[in-house]
Amino acid sequence: MTLRVAMIGHGFMGAAHSVGWRQAPAVFDLPDSVEMAVVVGRTASAVAASAAKWGWAESATDWREVIARDDIDIVDIVTPGDSHAEIAIAALEAGKHVLCEKPLANTVEEAEAMADAADRAAARGVRAMVGFTYRRTPAVTLLRDLIADGAVGTVRQVRAAYLQDWLVDATMPLAWRLQKEHAGSGALGDIGAHIIDMTQFVTGLEVAAVSGIVDTIVTQRPLMASGTGLTGEATEGSGAGFGEVTVDDVALFTGRLSNGALASFEATRFATGRKNALTIEISGDKGALAFDLEDLNAVQYYDNTAPQGRQGFTKILVTDAAHPYIAAWWPAGHMLGYEHGFVHQAKDLVDAIVAGADPQPTFRDGLRVQRVLAAVESSSAQNSGWVHIDPRAPEGH
Repeated sequence: MTLRVAMIGHGFMGAAHSVGWRQAPAVFDLPDSVEMAVVVGRTASAVAASAAKWGWAESATDWREVIARDDIDIVDIVTPGDSHAEIAIAALEAGKHVLCEKPLANTVEEAEAMADAADRAAARGVRAMVGFTYRRTPAVTLLRDLIADGAVGTVRQVRAAYLQDWLVDATMPLAWRLQKEHAGSGALGDIGAHIIDMTQFVTGLEVAAVSGIVDTIVTQRPLMASGTGLTGEATEGSGAGFGEVTVDDVALFTGRLSNGALASFEATRFATGRKNALTIEISGDKGALAFDLEDLNAVQYYDNTAPQGRQGFTKILVTDAAHPYIAAWWPAGHMLGYEHGFVHQAKDLVDAIVAGADPQPTFRDGLRVQRVLAAVESSSAQNSGWVHIDPRAPEGH
């Protein structure tokens, strides 16, 4: 059988997902073949160029027509967050498996509707997955496995940060990611969602309560020549005047995990000199583990049970065939990069579809992250200290 993929959107994430779909069948022995059938974008000429560049068989400008086609099996959504719910629910109701980029939606209510639609679809054998791709970095998957095996013992504290500097320049135009109606939130949802999910993924614990603050450092930016459409592709030039930045630039918050441990989170686009610095450190009574995306083929491990004279952080190079995903790639010591997570994502989704299993992370996992995001915003807006996250509550607190 051949699984035919339609990708809605073709910007930065579209390029990354295209690499994943193109490489996964070549690297892994997939249970079904995959065909990159069609990519959808707002502008015919731009999406046609993307199709030719990244290897899609055809291009289109109407996602509804594409979803209605009988020859499409998987819908991959890489559009801005304001369209995730509409596209995903329509695709699931049409019987298509869905991969949706993170964060799952712009609001808790949208995420709940998507998770409910995914549950209904699963009863018919239709699968849905949210794209927290850093889970597929072999070192991060190894972190999860080591913690599950007891390498750190009882988790006592987590420190997670995602630092970027692409908004330090106040003349950066008002792109869609800076507009709440398109992005939902700023640094909090765009990169903070990653460290929330990563913390929950590697520890197996949930963020049960948060206390934090979000802030917008540059409140107005130059207008772009025209609005950014469904696919999120960049527009050239700048328009006259300035527009309001309606999302956060920085988010700082503390989390209480479900076992009582504390976690600290920082997500910012104003960390001057930091391009894409994601770090996480998990401290336990028996040891500690740390990961840095700028050294993405390695894990740092501290064994607190070793003799005192032999203690110290040890670097584990995650390139051996025994490590997650690595056996399909290169000999030990030959490094993987950012794009490989998207290859692993495509592999895992195809494996789950063919096996008739729910791929991970599910839309329910995406909803759980969405509730944490909403709780952080609530804590900041109300200056209310701790906001508890009840998984049954529609508003995330």
